[in-house]
Amino acid sequence: MKRINNTFLWTGLFSLILLGACLVSCEEYLDKEPESTVSNDDAFKNFRNFQGYIEEIYNCIPDKEKCNWCPSWNWGDDEIFNPEADSRMTHQADLGNFRAWQSTGNWLYKSGSNPTSTSKFDHSLWPHAWYCIRKANMGLANLDKLTTATEEEKELIEGQLYFFRAWWHFELIQYFGGLPYVDQVQNATAELTLPRLTYQECADKIAADFRKAADLLPIDWDKTTAGKDTEGKNQLRINKIMALGYLGKNYLWAGSPLMKNGAQLGGGQTYNYDEEYCKKAAEAFGELLTLVESGKTQYALAEFKYKDIYNHEKASDAKTCFTDIFYTKRQNWLMPGSVEAIFRGPSPDANGSNWNTSKVFGPKVAGIVSHDNVIHQPTANLVNMYGMANGLPLDDPNSGFDPNYPFKNRDPRFYHDIVFDGFHYVSGTISAEQEPYRYCELFTGGNMRPVANASRTGYFIQKLVPHTCNEGDKDYDWGANLHCYLPYMRLADIYLMYAEACASYGGSQGKASNCSLTAENAIDKIRERCGAASVAASYLADDHKFMDEIRRERAVELAFEGFRFNDLQRWLLLTEYPYNTKTSQEFDRMENADFFKDNDPRNARVANFRQEIILTRIFGTKHYWFPLPDDDVYLYPGFGQNPGW
Repeated sequence: MKRINNTFLWTGLFSLILLGACLVSCEEYLDKEPESTVSNDDAFKNFRNFQGYIEEIYNCIPDKEKCNWCPSWNWGDDEIFNPEADSRMTHQADLGNFRAWQSTGNWLYKSGSNPTSTSKFDHSLWPHAWYCIRKANMGLANLDKLTTATEEEKELIEGQLYFFRAWWHFELIQYFGGLPYVDQVQNATAELTLPRLTYQECADKIAADFRKAADLLPIDWDKTTAGKDTEGKNQLRINKIMALGYLGKNYLWAGSPLMKNGAQLGGGQTYNYDEEYCKKAAEAFGELLTLVESGKTQYALAEFKYKDIYNHEKASDAKTCFTDIFYTKRQNWLMPGSVEAIFRGPSPDANGSNWNTSKVFGPKVAGIVSHDNVIHQPTANLVNMYGMANGLPLDDPNSGFDPNYPFKNRDPRFYHDIVFDGFHYVSGTISAEQEPYRYCELFTGGNMRPVANASRTGYFIQKLVPHTCNEGDKDYDWGANLHCYLPYMRLADIYLMYAEACASYGGSQGKASNCSLTAENAIDKIRERCGAASVAASYLADDHKFMDEIRRERAVELAFEGFRFNDLQRWLLLTEYPYNTKTSQEFDRMENADFFKDNDPRNARVANFRQEIILTRIFGTKHYWFPLPDDDVYLYPGFGQNPGW
């Protein structure tokens, strides 16, 4: 059996730093004092030093949006790039080349990843996961050395270590399926015999660690004695709500159709959940939501109240803002998240969003947005998931959707998230050459429809980056203090996962024993927040139709946030039509250009409104899991490659 050195679980990165040393470069994030940088002999002797040891794990959490120049993170049916970005993972996934996760420089893997660096370019999931799992195990093995700490301090340390050991494993198995669960410090000179577990076996071990973390950790570090030293700066520190959220998510994923039934074609098992796992998920989410609903946490749904929805200008009476979950501007690079983001990694920015994120969402025709021709674009099939303000999907015969007025009376989130035809894109001063592009021409043949440097789908995205990041309005320049960050988990997602878990065994009226909300109540919380109508009665009695509405709600509420691929995967829909297609919106304008200068573009008339397929993804059962790195599957017989790869 092969002996392992400087790879996989025994990563050579570990030898690059002193055991337990906290990095001086982490000081800004940690609010850490210089004397807390310690030798490996002293790393575990008191709370401050031990916390310094753990902070390096926080530092390793990848930033999906800014881990590389023009990265990608949406690999489902939700997004498409233009041809200049064919080398990015989004397009490689379209080709079925899932091996490209190792070579396209994305958050899942990026060469040169370095856990000791505070640069956002130096962090990715695969190498850091094994490093941080080892680090968590080392910490747990040395808890007995923490002799001078209070009981509260010991529980804070232990809870974080259990959480992180579980979290890194969970992030990995979403993409690679069951893996060895590493819960002991491994000897670098010993033979590796850890078995590769099934997904559900691995999930059981993950759940045990998340449960321990939830029982040990406080809801809010600011309310603890130990947290007083960094009061007001504890938002990112692991707490009970994060642990409960991931406990529920882990159980829901384990109970999903793919994990219960195995990879298969046809979609026939898409509603076939493992009810026992889903009940456990519902109980975990129920525990969390009961705390939220009773006002015992620092989390809430951010308000969706706008004076100008197109420019994301919040209403004067709004205390919080939905937009601030994803980006902030003119707030001194305030960390995005608002009151809704639950789990995030550190993101010191200082204009870092300029180069990595802010210039990859808008049209490059005539230099309207600077930089190269790489553009994140929403597929028409995803955009058409945004139903009507009355809560009905577009294809419901009672929805009121009129293909001659396709942008009228849509779900309010459509107007927040999507740039569509006639949209007033640039308000500031631009050149005479650029003037024709001030208002979007996204109809078939319009000046913002070139495949090479504009929209190939008939839409742009502005949910994550404002359309004012352009050469006229300059919101990607230093003075705007633009800061973008995608949270890994937010409260709206918790409500939706709770609804799905409950519906899997109880339909629309399913609920957890520890929460008053039904599945219907939970999904309606999200719709009420944005002003869309509740789930219609016609969808409540049929369990499959109701589950379809939950899934559509996830597609809309969580659009472009990096969840769609994993959702289609676990629902056994990744290979199935229409989820394996990407489409464009084609139509003719019936209004003249002056109409859009004086009228709301949602009221414009069109003709010949239709979707056309841009591409169809030819996937097989092997595409339900990513391939493991070849170098790792040859390490020992018990660590085999995923089927088909």
